[in-house]
Amino acid sequence: MLPLLSIFHLRQKSLVRGVLLSLGAFVTSLLLAGFPHIESVHGSRWQYLPLAFAAWGMIETARCLRRKWSLYHAGVLILLYSDMLILAVIVALLALG
Repeated sequence: MLPLLSIFHLRQKSLVRGVLLSLGAFVTSLLLAGFPHIESVHGSRWQYLPLAFAAWGMIETARCLRRKWSLYHAGVLILLYSDMLILAVIVALLALG
């Protein structure tokens, strides 16, 4: 089995899946808000969908935490902080509408 295809197994922990879900939700939310044209940035009800995917990405990242402290654990915590920032930006874009 190829390791790349392991991100599609939902029962297994996957940092790649969590990061891809969060970044994809962030980019989608920016595009739904009309980001390339800064004068027309607006909120949209469709942004609830990327918000749900970003939350799912954060849950997937949190599943990868280990009980014992290590540099891996610290890296996962940094990824969790970035997921929180993505959620905050999506909520802020929702508030524009």
